[in-house]
Amino acid sequence: MPRREHLALAVIAGLALAVRPALAQSSATTVPLTNGGSTSLTSPPIGPDGVDALELDPSFDTGDDDGANDATGAVHVNRGLGNGAGSAVGAPGKGKAKSNPETLRSFDGVNFHDQRFSNGGNQFSVEPPDQALCVGGGYVLESVNDVLKVFDTAGNLVAGPTDLNTFYGYPAAINRRTGQFGPSITDPICYFDPDTQRFFHVTLTLDRVGTSSRLSGKNHLDIAVSQTANPAGSWSVYRLPVQNDGTDGTPNHHCTNGPCLGDYPHIGADANTIVLSTNEFALFGRGFFGAQVYALSKHGLASGTAVNAVEFNTSDAQYLFEGAPGFTVWPAIAANGDYNTNAGGTESLLSTLAIFSDTGADTRISLWALTNTSSIDSAPALVLTRSPVTVGGYAIPGKAAQKPGSIPLAQCIADPTCAPRVGASVFVNPESKLDAGDSRMQQVYYANGKLWAAFASGVIIDGSSAAQVGFRYVILNPDAGKLVKSDLVGLLGNNLTYPATAVTNSGRGIIAFTVVGNDFFPSAGYVSLDAKIGAGSEVHVTGAGAGPQDGFSGYRPFSARPRWGDYGAAATDGKTIWMANEYTSQTCSYATYVHDFTCGGTRGSLGNWATRITEVGF
Repeated sequence: MPRREHLALAVIAGLALAVRPALAQSSATTVPLTNGGSTSLTSPPIGPDGVDALELDPSFDTGDDDGANDATGAVHVNRGLGNGAGSAVGAPGKGKAKSNPETLRSFDGVNFHDQRFSNGGNQFSVEPPDQALCVGGGYVLESVNDVLKVFDTAGNLVAGPTDLNTFYGYPAAINRRTGQFGPSITDPICYFDPDTQRFFHVTLTLDRVGTSSRLSGKNHLDIAVSQTANPAGSWSVYRLPVQNDGTDGTPNHHCTNGPCLGDYPHIGADANTIVLSTNEFALFGRGFFGAQVYALSKHGLASGTAVNAVEFNTSDAQYLFEGAPGFTVWPAIAANGDYNTNAGGTESLLSTLAIFSDTGADTRISLWALTNTSSIDSAPALVLTRSPVTVGGYAIPGKAAQKPGSIPLAQCIADPTCAPRVGASVFVNPESKLDAGDSRMQQVYYANGKLWAAFASGVIIDGSSAAQVGFRYVILNPDAGKLVKSDLVGLLGNNLTYPATAVTNSGRGIIAFTVVGNDFFPSAGYVSLDAKIGAGSEVHVTGAGAGPQDGFSGYRPFSARPRWGDYGAAATDGKTIWMANEYTSQTCSYATYVHDFTCGGTRGSLGNWATRITEVGF
């Protein structure tokens, strides 16, 4: 009989956390939004393959300490709050699909080679490839750190790869001829709004001191809005400062050593607003200062007229829950215009709580409601509220083990003749495990009157002695504040990382993720989802990984935190669902790698991640 893998449920425990208290602010603050001009998608030339002395941006630390800047002044982005994983609890399992009858098409998206060699090669080697995906008007836009591509819905390339510095009208990330630096861009997100027929693309941008590598402290969200339903055309650009130190019209949140960091931005929308959220850390020091929620006029952004914007600080006393502010308060995307019109227009958001627990475990999440959103275009009088919902046990997972395979970069770092060629001192590394996150909320959808989401947790499948990475999904009735359905999901002997949920108006959806473990190199997968059955009984694999992740963040002396995304992405066009998963599309031997350090143009010297775009029908 063929071997069958298993899905399962689990509960987990164990982590301590300290949160720096923030000063209370008013419930809502008007914030400035400036016009950044216009832009359009171009396809700058791909640069020559090779290895440069500046493969990594010197202003950012790739180490495993999420807390602050290091001794050299390099800072962290995509920060977490956890100190370790807890103990998983066993549960029964289900099966793995033998085929993928619902998969309509699947093709490769952006990869590490695109990232490193876009814009004539004036880019850095970057991990992880945080993913954005939005679909509409017959187009599919995928963006990662720090590049984007546009496809038609048949999978044909329309535009790109375009580096995000060029897209937003900035100088190159690094000019390899002059040594000058442009702004540092990270954490892209995007959304297609069926109401306005516009694409919205957002990034966190950190400004430099002149053209040096040193960061100035100022950082902002760049917000690009397509001027038509064609993302290959013209876009309008807006800039929202998020340093929150009292400069540029921002409130002063008194972050350690001055400026705050608007980390990990995410996007949602209702009939009236585009809602963005960030995790606010001190940029040049330690301390977490609460998630920030920004509400902007959707129709103002789409039309290019005056735009109202308001900010809510979840460190304000009225938002604290058991003394903790919000962390990764993820706003919901409305499925194909399926808006909640109650209470003058309501945008729902979700966040998890385990990160604030001494054990790293919890049974509750937070449901947030941003109401009276219809006031955004006149006299903004929006109200943000928070309430707990019990969903069942979950907690911070450990790292995700990979199937053994070829890891030529690790071999190079261990070789005294090769290590200097990739900018490393000699170090012997094992095959890395992959970072699976800290149980923070992942993508949220509002569809068929319900909220749908998933987030990481630890699992032990069918009595196995080994803890694995899985996730808990939740389906909620936001108006009643009640749980409809929830379970934890895992796959025997393997890990399911960075779940991303999308649901159609009819209430049929998927949860997409990376599958990696004993039986899989990092692969693209998903399970089906509906309110009656919950997560489907079978894991579908739409893009099988060719080899292990072999990137610099998993190896010393570069880093001890083996990055594998910070989030995935999924979207619906109203009829089908599209997903973008991180996976590995290539592998090669050490001899092939050292020949040109790109394995024939399939990777970069310091990484080999790729992405897979898949359309699923019902």
